[in-house]
Amino acid sequence: MSETTGWVRAAAIDDIAPGSALGVTVGDLNLAIYHLEDGRVFCTDNVCTHAFALLTDGWMEGTTIECPLHAGQFDVCTGKGLGAPIEEDLKPFAVKVEDGQVFVEIT
Repeated sequence: MSETTGWVRAAAIDDIAPGSALGVTVGDLNLAIYHLEDGRVFCTDNVCTHAFALLTDGWMEGTTIECPLHAGQFDVCTGKGLGAPIEEDLKPFAVKVEDGQVFVEIT
């Protein structure tokens, strides 16, 4: 587990276009930060739970991200897997945006 805990700056909101995702590393965690078209921001693990692939290398539409390896899909707001081949949800992380910076809570 990461030795980094608490609220950690992960990115600048301007680095994540609305409707897209950005992969970041915080401590030893690979995270995906999602900036939705409506301005909301979410964060989950960036590694697919089905097989090792970075979700930010996949396709995102609305609140769904699709893994580039086997097309498994997740809800970016909750981390919930949306059907086969996904059998395990992603871990979600709390996010806040302050002064143009995205902070993720690592516990």
